[in-house]
Amino acid sequence: MNKLSKITVTLLASGMILAGCSDNKALENKKSEKTLSYTTVKDIGDMNPHVYGGSMSAESMLYEPLVRNTKDGIKPLLAKKWDISADGKTYTFHLCDDVKFHDGTKFDAEAVKKNIDAVQQNKKLHAWLKLSTLIDDVKVKDTYTVQLHLKEAYQPALAELAMPRPYVFVSPKDFKNGTTKDGVKAFDGTGPFKMGKHKKDEQANFNKNNDYWGTKPKLNQVQAKVMPAGETAFLSMKKGETNFAFTDDRGTDSLDKDSLKQLKDTGNYQVKRSQAMNTKMLVVNSGSKDSAVKDKTVRQALGHLVNRNKIATDILDKQEKPATQLFAKNVTDINFNMPTRQFDTHKAQQLLDKAGWKASSKEGSIREKEGKSLELALYYDKGSSSQKEQAEFLQAEFKKVGIKLNINGGTSDKVAERRTSGDYDLMFNQTWGLLYDPQSTIAAFKAKNGYESATSGIAHKDALYRDIDAAFKIQNDKQRSAKYQHILKQMDDEGIFIPISHGRMTVVAPKDLEKVSFTQSQYELPFNEMQYK
Repeated sequence: MNKLSKITVTLLASGMILAGCSDNKALENKKSEKTLSYTTVKDIGDMNPHVYGGSMSAESMLYEPLVRNTKDGIKPLLAKKWDISADGKTYTFHLCDDVKFHDGTKFDAEAVKKNIDAVQQNKKLHAWLKLSTLIDDVKVKDTYTVQLHLKEAYQPALAELAMPRPYVFVSPKDFKNGTTKDGVKAFDGTGPFKMGKHKKDEQANFNKNNDYWGTKPKLNQVQAKVMPAGETAFLSMKKGETNFAFTDDRGTDSLDKDSLKQLKDTGNYQVKRSQAMNTKMLVVNSGSKDSAVKDKTVRQALGHLVNRNKIATDILDKQEKPATQLFAKNVTDINFNMPTRQFDTHKAQQLLDKAGWKASSKEGSIREKEGKSLELALYYDKGSSSQKEQAEFLQAEFKKVGIKLNINGGTSDKVAERRTSGDYDLMFNQTWGLLYDPQSTIAAFKAKNGYESATSGIAHKDALYRDIDAAFKIQNDKQRSAKYQHILKQMDDEGIFIPISHGRMTVVAPKDLEKVSFTQSQYELPFNEMQYK
């Protein structure tokens, strides 16, 4: 080696050492300041929890519901206890008497009534949530006792009240003209963190609430920093600019499997994964009138073209199990097995032939029917590296049997808009999750801002919708489970939802961060419990 080469190698090595020292120093600074800085692909948005424009993981630091949903069932939170009437239509909540909003306003029965009334003033927005259609009125019994009256008994009521939104509480002083549907003046909740400085599309700070009524957070601040998914997010973690990442509320994973491994291999980070939280799936739009997928036989064929085992192994790196049914058996009321449409290209081709889409003998050709090519559009969240990989994989698989699959990436908001408008053939999506299911995803089968378009083209949709409404009124667990099974069998036969994998929440955290855990929801994390060693 000549002298110049030796100098070059020495300089490179020195640079790597200095970079490593710099990385460690940045991480150590965050530890000493008791700060956690997470990378997110999008801004936190509007923190009004009575609408749907904000990040749920951020909102859950600010706001709290009356009760919480745990692995051991519904437990007290802002309500220390509750009673349910014999007819199941009246819920009486006895509130904690030592809680204040961030602005110092007392949390009491009047505040509860004002908040629930505010949500109900915008109930069309919340129609996907069955409870919002059943609330009759809210009555204040005394300073710390409030009654919720329903039009009819609804077994999942407490579970829906436990959700991160919309039935959480904002200081009445923040209301605009006595309501929240047109926005709020500030974001004062009762939660363990207060809203700090927010610079749109750059950074938002959440500061420790020193007056929190419960166990006070160990962290002084949580920061949300906007970083594009992929290399930028990875480098920010590697340099210590950010030191935390997690699967967000749309299932977006800003770091791919290789980045996760590299960060863990630095020795500075740990990777944790939750239990199965939801089911990632391909939604097939039966209401797409000018598309081949309006035909049930074509939809069934597509179900045989999704190689979920290969996706789970090669793309998801065995971190998620293949999903053989829409809901995993750890979901409430799902104590049964559903038939599985296995990966079978031969069967898929038979079904496509049956539907009249004929293949040419020419290799790589696209099937045709009445002069029209079999061409479909698939939409995915461009912020998710794994969704893009899956889309490209399916594009290649579909081509083998004569289907041209056009793949289109968009922001999570744009994909959600397409779900509502029905402007798609196929899209990646996910069930609502453990905290919400099965009732919320099933309710969404007929909700305009859910999957109504996807189910609108099936043969017996009116009967399906009646079955859904009937299921929610059943108080007996076995009977309700049987009704859910009947509904899901219809969906399976129609080929509307193609399960891919049982999604888990992934967290990348500093190696010396303790008490990193998960709730029953993929939409929130207990930042208030986390602490540095």
